[in-house]
Order: sequence, then C-alpha cells, then structure tokens
Amino acid sequence: MSKLIKFTTYLIVFSILANSCANKKEGKHTDTMTSGVIIVAVDETFSSLIQEEIAVFESMYKGAGIVPRYTTENNAINMLLCDSVRMIVTSARLTEKQHKFLESKKIFASEVKIATEAIALIVNKNNPDSVFTVSEIRKIITGEITRWNELRKNSRLGEIKFVFDNEGSGTVRYAADSICGGRSLYKGLYAQGSNPKVIDYVSLDENAIGVIGVDWIGDDRDSTNLSFSKKISVAALTNEAVALKTNSYKPYQAYMALRYYPLLRDIYIIITDPRHGLATGFTSFICSDKGQRIILRAGIVPATQPVRIVNVRSDI
Repeated sequence: MSKLIKFTTYLIVFSILANSCANKKEGKHTDTMTSGVIIVAVDETFSSLIQEEIAVFESMYKGAGIVPRYTTENNAINMLLCDSVRMIVTSARLTEKQHKFLESKKIFASEVKIATEAIALIVNKNNPDSVFTVSEIRKIITGEITRWNELRKNSRLGEIKFVFDNEGSGTVRYAADSICGGRSLYKGLYAQGSNPKVIDYVSLDENAIGVIGVDWIGDDRDSTNLSFSKKISVAALTNEAVALKTNSYKPYQAYMALRYYPLLRDIYIIITDPRHGLATGFTSFICSDKGQRIILRAGIVPATQPVRIVNVRSDI
C-alpha cells in the first residue's frame, strides 16, 4: 500500500472517530426545559405522587420523557453524588460534607421544598388500640416495649411486630432521627421491601404496627382527602403524656397544615442541572400552580398552595 493511500485511510478513520466523539459529546446533554429524556431518582415512598406529576408534565410537553428510578433514599442520594442523575426527590437534605464533595467535582446542588407529608402509623382493622403517644411509639421502635400487654395491660395481643419498607428508606431514617433522637433501632423490626407490602402485612396480622408515608394510605375514591384505605386502621398520635381521643390526631391534610399531627417531614427536589435543561423544567413544573395542585389532591401539604381546613375530629 502506498504512503498516500495509507495517509488517506488514516485520515478517513480519524475523521469518523472525531465525528463520533463529537456527536457523543453533543448528545450527552441534548435536553431542554421541555424536551429530551432524563432519568430522575425518587425515594420509593413518593413514587405515586411523582408518577402523577410525570404523567401531567409529559402530557403537556410531548417531546419530554421523564424516566423515574424508584429506589431507597440512600440510593437516590448516592446516584446524585455519582452524577448518575441530576435530579432526585427525597425527604433528606444533603449534608455539608455531601455538598463539598459535589463542589469538589464542580457540581453545585440546589434544594427546593415541594411539600410536607406525614409519617403515618397503621394497625390491623381488628386491633382495638389505635391511639398512641409519640413516647410510646419511640419505646416500641427502640425495643423498650415489645408486647402489647406492656403497652395496654388488658390487651389480648402478643408480640408487637413493627414493620417498615426497607432499611435504606427515608421512613426508617425519620424514625431513627426524628422519633428516636438518633438512638439505635430495635433489632426485631421487620423490613417488608416496599410500602404496599407494609400495608398487606398489617392487614393480615393483628399484632402489627406499620410505619408508612401517608400518600400510600389515602382512599383514591375520596376526593376530599378525608378518609383512608379500608384495608387497615390509621393511628391517631399525640405529643402529650397520655393519648386520648380528644388530644390525638390522625394524619389528615388539615392537621398536617396546622401541624397538629406530630410526625411530619418535608419533601425536597435536589437538582444539579447547570444547563437549565429538562431537570430544571420538571422542577419548575412541580413548583408551579398546576404541579402544586397535584400535591394538594394527593392529600399532603404543598409548599405554596393553601389547604382547606376541615374539622374531622369525629372520625377518631
């Protein structure tokens, strides 16, 4: 082969490779605020809410594709830190150490509060006991109380089975940090793997108490958000020393808004999107009037929309 032919061949190959690399580089971020495809990581607790937000957003912007990865809170944050995604939905805020880690890679995260939700406690429909103090729940989670007759002397039930979704979830972190003040959780707690499985477990076992995001237990047939799933009973809670029907509250939307219900947590979008692409556009939509109304209909408290206050004391 002549030197001229070799040179021409190398030039053609180099041109193909160069164009290929250029296309990959340009195609890496081809999304805009209303078009393209992105992956977002979402704490599985908020999957039903975010799925509704995605459905409405994609119906408005036909060229947009939001691909959710429903996972644990820990995994969602790790995906953000590894730059696998540029948007996550979680109840946890980044720590100072995590912010500095991202900044060391020239990545800067913004946190946007989109809602406040309740951590609900559910019991079996046949369990007559559905009013608790937060102190009692703390003792159950830490293992100080393990049987129902230690909680209520006349109880016919046996070992308390406290169930949750999975070990890396935001619900478990909330229980450890906000309910137990950082104390170690009881080793006898039961992980079920998902929120629907928590509901199923409690619905079948009289001894069980489940901890779950309130969005999972709303009655879809009730547009007023004044009733819960018929499969289980929802507990009423109080911060007082003694739990009575008159001083305890269920996680109704109004009681969340008034902060009467004691177990509340905020929901955040954490975003690292310097180009103001589709992640920014989707975040803006969730924070808009339409996106916040979806949150309102879900039975939790939106960050900006007013909540209708309804008296539901007779339900307890």
